[in-house]
Amino acid sequence: MTLDPSIRDDMLAAVPNLRAFAYSLSGSVDRADDLVQETLMRAIAKIDHFTPGTNLNAWLFTILRNYFRSEFRKRRREVEDVDGKHADRLVSQPEQVGRVELEEFRAALSTLPDNQREALILVGASGFSYEEAAEICGCAVGTVKSRVNRARSRLAELMSVGETPQFGADDKVRAVLGNLGG
Repeated sequence: MTLDPSIRDDMLAAVPNLRAFAYSLSGSVDRADDLVQETLMRAIAKIDHFTPGTNLNAWLFTILRNYFRSEFRKRRREVEDVDGKHADRLVSQPEQVGRVELEEFRAALSTLPDNQREALILVGASGFSYEEAAEICGCAVGTVKSRVNRARSRLAELMSVGETPQFGADDKVRAVLGNLGG
């Protein structure tokens, strides 16, 4: 679709007034220029909605006002975070990182001696008490505690984990690792 030259000329003639109106709405020269540019792009894209012989300026000003208002509503819900402090508080582990860490954990777990792995899974992942795990393994409670401690230490070493919060968000993994930092 081609733009009628007379409509194009009328649109160009309206730019200074559109710009002044946009500035009065936004309070910023740069934002005003962006609003006018977007208004003209929208008007050209929807020129078939304009009725020739009606007030082109009123149509353009309506487009600008409506666009400004919709952008204002969107921006009102946004939080300005120039220094990044707000974003720093909104930390969420991406799922793919958790999955990679879980695979690394499984690989490290498989390198533990069977008796350590068994004790760690019983106490850390399955939630058995040391006493219950000792009964299941057929050994003393102190032996289970020792095995769990050695297993946690070895896993932390293998995975270069200094303390539990550095490791992924999975509850079972945190339970197995226990409180490595203290």
